[in-house]
Amino acid sequence: MSEKKFTTTSGIKIKEVYTEPKQLELPGDFPFTRGIQKDMYRGRMWTMRQYAGFSTAEESNKRYHYLLAQGTMGLSVAFDLPTQIGYDSDHDMSEGEVGKVGVAIDSLKDMEILFDGIDLQKVTSSMTINATAPILLAMYIAVAKKQGADLKQISGTIQNDILKEYAARGTYIYPPKPSMRLITDVFEYCSREVPKWNTISISGYHIREAGSTAVQELAFTLANGKTYLQAAIAKGLDINIFAKRLSFFFNCHNNFFEEIAKFRAARRMWANITKELGATDPGAQKLRFHTQTGGSTLTAQQPLNNVIRVTNQALAAVLGGTQSLHTNGYDEALSLPTEASAKIALRTQQIIAFESGVCDTVDPLAGSYFVESLTDEIEAAAWKYIDTIDAMGGSVNAIETGYIQNEISNAAYEYQTDLENSERILVGVNKFVDNNELQLEVFRVDDSIRKLQMDKLSKLKSERDTNVVYKALKQLALSAKDGSNTMPYILTAVEAYATLGEIADTLRNEFGEY
Repeated sequence: MSEKKFTTTSGIKIKEVYTEPKQLELPGDFPFTRGIQKDMYRGRMWTMRQYAGFSTAEESNKRYHYLLAQGTMGLSVAFDLPTQIGYDSDHDMSEGEVGKVGVAIDSLKDMEILFDGIDLQKVTSSMTINATAPILLAMYIAVAKKQGADLKQISGTIQNDILKEYAARGTYIYPPKPSMRLITDVFEYCSREVPKWNTISISGYHIREAGSTAVQELAFTLANGKTYLQAAIAKGLDINIFAKRLSFFFNCHNNFFEEIAKFRAARRMWANITKELGATDPGAQKLRFHTQTGGSTLTAQQPLNNVIRVTNQALAAVLGGTQSLHTNGYDEALSLPTEASAKIALRTQQIIAFESGVCDTVDPLAGSYFVESLTDEIEAAAWKYIDTIDAMGGSVNAIETGYIQNEISNAAYEYQTDLENSERILVGVNKFVDNNELQLEVFRVDDSIRKLQMDKLSKLKSERDTNVVYKALKQLALSAKDGSNTMPYILTAVEAYATLGEIADTLRNEFGEY
């Protein structure tokens, strides 16, 4: 009988026992391994978000008000697939997808309804949007202006991370170079007009969902982050200013200690990357991140087991020092979350925060022989990947050659093989299977939603000033062509009630599709 091997999901060998670690810096001190604030959750709890968005803006608005009433501290908006790839609901490509995996947003009218009754100067909003991020941000700004908000005070995040779309997720529109230009246009515009807005959330989440290991998630995410820093510097932006508005979005999977060590290593690595690129302000060296529990870890079999998985992952994220957290509903392997499962997911965070005691001290696992050693090993393994990507000329080249995609694909295949061979156990799937499972009621979005959106679009187009829309889109096209910042022109088009699809098509005509 062969000796049992103990490894993390990234293949790092786990020793039987760990001995005394090195001397540690204090929380809040460079390179921030132990946290970016000296008092962490004693001073301020993480932002508790629930990712929500489905059907129409009216229905999603009801869910947001429900979540806010339950104690959610910030909103996290999911958009449907047509919105993500720049198609209005009446486009042929939108058929069968309107309102399904998120809310359908076709124009500023929809955005006004989405945030009706929600004070955007008091509530922070995170929007998972990438290729059309400048358009959705412009809509958000336009709603805030209509509310009379001080744009210098509104805060939130757009994902705006296009590199991981090419590598792992697929909701891109334009080729890499013009996509990078749009991102730096947002950096530049927001630094002047919306200074508290986080202009990009560099996402490891979707890299992990595509099948990467924890080390690959860390390495590829930070390599992408480094590319965005370099692009902004090349545009003439000051790293000590714009780097403060960058945030990250990580996944949290089931291997408890590996995930904690990943977050600690991420802070240390990012601090050194920013310092190497010229950041001298500690605020520009700190890695701030949102965490979502692992969607791909949820099982359709025995779905109530997912409550325990999510709790385990949420606790790891908190012990790892997250600034913001979304916990998945137990039914999300089957459908969009019901109100009941969304409430349990939120209560999971609240119980950890207010009942467990883990927030009473900063970085409570510091000094653990195992955690400190694992942090070092994850960091070393991630640097090897980043060095390889740097040698290729950076993330864009590594994506265009298929290197990152192949590494993720190989890791996903290896994990699936391990499951099928029962070398890794997934409770309820390849062990402890129950043939008499509880059948849950699931949440479904009706196909009739598309007709509702098409009717709203038709009404909008009959009421708006077509000449004003045409002029705004023409000015946007000229901006795309002459290299000036596109954001002011996108905002003007949005405020004229040009549709998302019309604005995206204007940019398609200038930049092409990828």
